[in-house]
Amino acid sequence: MIRCVKTLVILLIGAAAADCSTRQARDDPRDATAQHELAVSYFTGAGVERSYAPAAFWMRKAADQGLADAQSDLGEMYKVGLGVPVDLTQSFAWFLQAAEQGNPVAEYNVGTAYRDGRGVTFDPAKAVEWFSKAAEHDDVDAEVALATAYLNGQGVAADHAEAAAWFRRAAERGSALADYNLGMQYANGDGVPRDTAAALIWLDAAVARANRQTRQKFAMARDAVAKSANELR
Repeated sequence: MIRCVKTLVILLIGAAAADCSTRQARDDPRDATAQHELAVSYFTGAGVERSYAPAAFWMRKAADQGLADAQSDLGEMYKVGLGVPVDLTQSFAWFLQAAEQGNPVAEYNVGTAYRDGRGVTFDPAKAVEWFSKAAEHDDVDAEVALATAYLNGQGVAADHAEAAAWFRRAAERGSALADYNLGMQYANGDGVPRDTAAALIWLDAAVARANRQTRQKFAMARDAVAKSANELR
């Protein structure tokens, strides 16, 4: 019964917040923050029935007024086709507007667009430029992407020590993929001194943090490193 009451209170608060955002967004067409909040409410179903079309409508209103978070969110909606048709050119354009205001998520997405040639001409050097900006703004995905670019020499001269530094930064912030890559660098002495103990620490962390799709791969790598170490004893 207590749980039901708590749930009802949460739903009522969400509905009240959504209603407040609705009135504010409609009463003041210049209130980009209220428009963005209303868009997010429709997108997530917080206080209103989830519906992507009105989410896109209000997101566009806020984005047109220059709100970086709304521009980034609208770029994502065009990227995957939620509330609007898939349009990678439009997606890139909105990500770029947000990125130019220093939005780290948008900076990362601009980087991936250049890296993959999706919505814009393929340009790995520009990808690295934007990954660097996002990484300096503490975007973990960008840190991993930048490390990978240094590891593979994509858009920048290969530098495995620099790759390890960025993988470590992302790993310390909870990235399982960074854990794995850093662990393998330690296992192979690639960009860092060979250190099996350190390799196993990072590979154990990768397995612990991995999702269902990657856990088996990471576990197999860890077990192979451990087996190799035992054979050398």
